[in-house]
Amino acid sequence: QAQLVQSGGGLVQAGGSLRLSCTASGRTRSRPAMGWFRRAPGKDREFVSYISWSGEFTYYADSVKGRFTISRDNAKNTVYLHLNTLKPEDTAVYYCAETVVGGPRINPYEYDYWGQGTQVTVSS
Repeated sequence: QAQLVQSGGGLVQAGGSLRLSCTASGRTRSRPAMGWFRRAPGKDREFVSYISWSGEFTYYADSVKGRFTISRDNAKNTVYLHLNTLKPEDTAVYYCAETVVGGPRINPYEYDYWGQGTQVTVSS
């Protein structure tokens, strides 16, 4: 069973940047794709970004497109989310997740394993 351990996050002023990391261990499935989601206070979990196993294909929610960048280093079993030009509305707990369902997946129920979550707080 895969375990996903997240790091990064924290408090930043609006316009600032952060990088989130998610490192996998104990994988038994080949070539999983990865996604990032977030949950803001009082809101449902929201899709943020997706990356295929090869890294060739990425997909973003409209709310973060052009500001966030997803990447991965399979040699390190790690996926990253670079958060740039942060806004107060980006404040949320961010989660990485793994899926073997093909194609870009924005539905959290299509992801099997989840990281522990990391808080991102953007002050105005």
